[in-house]
Amino acid sequence: MNNTNSLPRRHFLKQSVAAAGFLLGAPSIIKAETLGNANKAGANSRIGIGFIGTGLIAKGHLASFAGMRDVQAVAACDVRKSNLNQAVERLASKGAKSVAATPYYEELIQNPAVDIVCIATPDHWHAALAIEAMQAGKDVYVEKPMTLTIEEGKAVLAAEQKYGRIVQVGTQQRSSAHFRIAANLVRNGLIGEVKEVYCQLGNFPQPPKNQPVLPVPEGFDYDRWLGPTPFYDYTEDRVKQQYSGGWRCYWDYGSRKFGDWGAHHFDIVQWALGRDDTGPVEFIPKGHNGAKHHHYRYADGITVWRDKKPNHGHMIRFIGTEGEVHVGRGKIATLPVDLRKHRFGPDAIQVYESNNHRANFIDSVKSREPTICPASVGHRSGTICQLSGIAERLGRSIEWDPTAEQILGDAEAKSMQDRPRRAGYELPTV
Repeated sequence: MNNTNSLPRRHFLKQSVAAAGFLLGAPSIIKAETLGNANKAGANSRIGIGFIGTGLIAKGHLASFAGMRDVQAVAACDVRKSNLNQAVERLASKGAKSVAATPYYEELIQNPAVDIVCIATPDHWHAALAIEAMQAGKDVYVEKPMTLTIEEGKAVLAAEQKYGRIVQVGTQQRSSAHFRIAANLVRNGLIGEVKEVYCQLGNFPQPPKNQPVLPVPEGFDYDRWLGPTPFYDYTEDRVKQQYSGGWRCYWDYGSRKFGDWGAHHFDIVQWALGRDDTGPVEFIPKGHNGAKHHHYRYADGITVWRDKKPNHGHMIRFIGTEGEVHVGRGKIATLPVDLRKHRFGPDAIQVYESNNHRANFIDSVKSREPTICPASVGHRSGTICQLSGIAERLGRSIEWDPTAEQILGDAEAKSMQDRPRRAGYELPTV
């Protein structure tokens, strides 16, 4: 059952780029191509940005990107008319004089004034939008987790590599000084051999049962919002924009708390342990063989626990043989206490330094050097979230081969590395 007001998904892909720009009345900007270098933005150019998804977290992106000297907001897309109207108003307040507003992402991606795309939709739309944007020659900032499934992650990474695009995944904790200090302390062995890590994720409620079926609100393209996921009659909670619940509670659209806070904290664990190109080998859900907490293990035995206490008031607790590092947003503590003030010598390991996640993306768009969180990183961190979710849903441990990137010895679990997609919303072929 499709919304009769929704245009066929591939409709705008058949339009020429020139026609798309004319139909949209795209703002005129000086582009890198005009300056003779299609691969590197010129010193005097402004980078045209389009926003797909303009609710909640996107409000920060709208304000920040549009406020940058070298960036010009030229387009916005949302399936909610109210969100879209508010986005245009916010961008106007930042000096954007002409914004092409549309409910159809195809129009935005084909708009020749758009150089980069910021994707802040629910998780189930991330992969398709990122791939199509890269195929159209756009660089991509995509919210975390980068994808909904493991196989989607492989596809986005393949697109980044094939099309030579710049990707930044919105795991902004990597651009925080406190998390960077923590990673450097752990990476340099200053707490000895790491044995355990505690990560605080918290909990979402289960989706409410027997929600009343209601008419789809005027100005909301519900069928497009559902996209590749199964069709359900419209209920308010399913589509609610809410950090504490709403769509985030449903496995169809995300990985619950694993994709919410896990995408942040598991990413920092990977970074601090120096494992951005690999991952754990076993995932054990809470309750399996009496386990009191969900946890996963790396091949060398390091165990990462979800919501195990005490956390000493921090989001992540690294426990080593010679000390500890406790880190959260805006704070860091260590055992011994003076360790947090450690001065690193010239031969010490220093992780990638970024002090502004969005600015790091724009700098990389100009330089064509990798961001602090490219698709390779977003895929590996996202895989941990997705495998954790599979283990929780099945209620049993999952063995993972991080080299082959395959679940071992469990056909049902392996089938969950991907999910069926509704007809008309197939994942673009890379």
